[in-house]
Formats: sequence, structure tokens, C-alpha cells
Amino acid sequence: MSTAELPDGAHWLAGVRRLAVLTGAGISTDSGIPDFRGPSGLWTRDPAAERMSTYQAYVTDPALRRRSWQTRLTHPAWTAEPNAAHLALARLAARLDTWVITQNIDGLHQRAGVADDRVLELHGTMHGVICVGCGARTAMADALARVRAGEGDPSCVDCGDILKSATVMFGQALDADVLALAGEAARAADLFLAIGSTLIVEPAASLCAVAVRSGARLVIVNRDPTPYDPIATAVLRQPIGSAVPAIAERLLADRDQSA
Repeated sequence: MSTAELPDGAHWLAGVRRLAVLTGAGISTDSGIPDFRGPSGLWTRDPAAERMSTYQAYVTDPALRRRSWQTRLTHPAWTAEPNAAHLALARLAARLDTWVITQNIDGLHQRAGVADDRVLELHGTMHGVICVGCGARTAMADALARVRAGEGDPSCVDCGDILKSATVMFGQALDADVLALAGEAARAADLFLAIGSTLIVEPAASLCAVAVRSGARLVIVNRDPTPYDPIATAVLRQPIGSAVPAIAERLLADRDQSA
């Protein structure tokens, strides 16, 4: 998709000085990481898999935890590379006041080049492990090494309690500090991009409304309709891998012309 193919002349990309981006699973599918609720999504194909992301089920079911650890071993994110959309956002972040707020846990925004302190991981990260008892945090790589060595359900080496990935499961609250920073980014933005998210998981999705109430233009890039389409300035159904680079090119061109 070229910049000329952006709808309505993309007037909504002019004059942007502060950008906030909310990304969901759809931005990482081109990297080989399946989404959850799409036609070929993880939970669409295997509804029982959703239980592995439910906190109460995870901590009370040892068999589920063993399955979860085996699934983590082969997660496609370990070999995934940032795709064109990730790289386009990194180019923007290098030259424009940008916050990337992500529902993803794969770390691909950071690997693409967005600074760690400009990525807000609403749902945590799969690259870390946390003990549900004492709260100790360790590297996921260390826990997976124990699984490969034969431990089906590795426990905390400090207190012996249950280990889980450092992600926010269903039934857990988001980190209040991270959510507060995301709200500040949404309120300060001239343009709020929502990319590859169904926008049905709250409170992340409500950041769209926060941004609009504060005067931002909301642009949604998603294959399917979302609940926030009616308040969006523009909705793009084009593939994320071509639409996001086109948006980035236009934003950077506008910045150069204004400089």
C-alpha cells in the first residue's frame, strides 16, 4: 500500500507532533505469531487453550500448568522477527514523540528498535517469570531450561511456590502504573493509532475513547470491525503490513515538510 492509497487524502495525518499507538495481536501475525480470536486464532482453533491464560485455572490445576510450560517451549515468538509494521513504528519513534502501548507480550516492538522506556506493555512480557507467592522475578529462559531438563512444572527456587510467565492473565489486574502512563500518553496525543486489536479487551480498548475525549484523531487499522469504529476519524481495513508503513511514511514526510 502506497501513501497515495491512504483514504481521504490522509488529511488526518497532518500536523502530528505527539503520537500514541495501541497494538494488539494482529500486528504480530506477519511475524508468524497467531492471534487469538481471528479465523485462524489460537483460541478459535483450540478454545480450551484460553484456560492457560486464566489465572485461577492456572494456579489450581497442575496438569494445566504442565501443558502451559510445554506450550511455552515451542511458542513461535522465540523465533519471530519484527515485521514491516513493527519496523515502521520504530522509525516513527526515532523521529517523532511516540508512545507504543501494546497488548502483546512478545517484545517485538523493542526488538524493532523502539526504546524500552517508550513501550508500555499492558499485559506484561513472556520473557520473564514471576512467582505467585513471593513475587520473585526471573528470566523465562532459565525456567524453560529447567523444563527441558525434565521439570514438568518448575517451582520458585526461593519459596517453592508456583511460577507463571510475567504476563497479565484473565482474572488479574493490569499494572496500575503502566496503565496510568498509557492514559497519560493517550491524553497527550494528537493522533492515536489502534493497530491489530479487536478493541474488546478492557481497559486497554478504552484508551481509544480517552484519546478522542482529549482531542486526538483516532485511526483504527484492523481487518474486522471494532466497537470504537464509530468514533474513529478513519478506519483502514488494508493489511497491517502495508498500511502501517504507508502511515509512517506520510507522517515522516509531513514532519520533514514542517521542519
